[in-house]
Amino acid sequence: MRVVDQRLTVRQSLVVGVTLFSMFFGAGNLILPPLIGLQAGAEAVPATLGFLVAGIGLPVLGIVAVALAGTARELAGRVHPAFARGFVAAVYLAIGPCLAIPRTSSTAFEMLQPLLPADMPVDAARLAFSVAFFAAAYLLAMHPGRLTRLLGRLTGPALILLIVAVTAAALAAPLPDPAPAAKAYRAVPAVQGFLDGYQTMDLLASLTFEIVIATNIREMGVTEPRPLMRAISRAGVVAGALMALIYCGLSYVGAGMAAEVPGATNGATVLTASATAHFGAAGTVVVAAIFLLACLNVCIGLISCCGTYFSEELPKVSYRVCALVFAVFSCAVSNFGLDAILAFSVPLLGALYPVAIVLVVMGMLHGPCDRVPLVWPCTVGVVAVVSVADALRDALAPTAWLPIDALPLAGLGLAWVAPAVLAALAGALLSRARRVPAA
Repeated sequence: MRVVDQRLTVRQSLVVGVTLFSMFFGAGNLILPPLIGLQAGAEAVPATLGFLVAGIGLPVLGIVAVALAGTARELAGRVHPAFARGFVAAVYLAIGPCLAIPRTSSTAFEMLQPLLPADMPVDAARLAFSVAFFAAAYLLAMHPGRLTRLLGRLTGPALILLIVAVTAAALAAPLPDPAPAAKAYRAVPAVQGFLDGYQTMDLLASLTFEIVIATNIREMGVTEPRPLMRAISRAGVVAGALMALIYCGLSYVGAGMAAEVPGATNGATVLTASATAHFGAAGTVVVAAIFLLACLNVCIGLISCCGTYFSEELPKVSYRVCALVFAVFSCAVSNFGLDAILAFSVPLLGALYPVAIVLVVMGMLHGPCDRVPLVWPCTVGVVAVVSVADALRDALAPTAWLPIDALPLAGLGLAWVAPAVLAALAGALLSRARRVPAA
């Protein structure tokens, strides 16, 4: 029997890669790099490199790790089936209706607000915008298998062109002398940049996007497991390369704006000031268009992913109903405002991100890890306890002291690293001592 060689063409791989880029590249991806460039100043290069590791390296590894395992559920299932069910659901809810989806609408509105008439009531305008935004996202998400036609061939390239226009204008201008680094970036700027990368939420997203990307690749005729895994991994590399180029450009934009917006605390302000400086009043419109496209792209992708996952978990509930519930709920949450959503995001991401990092790293090393299977529950369990305790302290009593504060790297926000290493060693030794069969 003749075996069909299932491969995507170069053009198809690029389209899928741009689709994945569009699903990743949202508000946080736009806001954070220019703010890092501005605040890191003379330390912008190491800070940006640290951000690239967390904001690109980990998500790309996440895409590959999930592709190797088959699904996020199968990857997390190496810890325990109950953990897999709870953790994956928590990730989908975090990047979905509880945080990321409402943030897309709130951020897009914040950028459009300066263009509204001064006498227009803000709350009414926000409500009207969110209803229209989520209605459009819901309708465009009704065919998740066709997202490559929309994101990969239309809105994704349009977004890239707009960002290139803004960054190219900044690159063409001479770069002023860099300003001194802000306090957070003076000691170890690369680590601070790495921690800043948490706010993109892309690592968590990488654990979930595979389900939609795989659907689109199957629509192109690639159905066998190994070719499908290679196509997904290749899409991750393409998306990562695009994000790296854009992140570096946006960081450069921020580094050159220290004199114009020295006290900026929001990357959107930095981008708007840069675009206005190079394009005049039209710059505000350009930046608003960039944010609207980026946020809409991500919202469509997230509704598709969450709707697909929960419709599979709840067979009696259709994809359309799941997607509608998430769109309506997210619309309601978005009207609480961006500040409220962002305040909730920090402890939530602090609890989930270290666990996700450990899962991805172990997923890339699944061969040796599977030979000592107790390493999975030991390592992930210990990291979960440390990260959740740290996140609860930050949310409820930020000044309280915990024993984990005495751990190595705790001062850098990486208290979970040393326990993870020790737990991995303990799990390996226990596996060998008990002669537990490999998974």
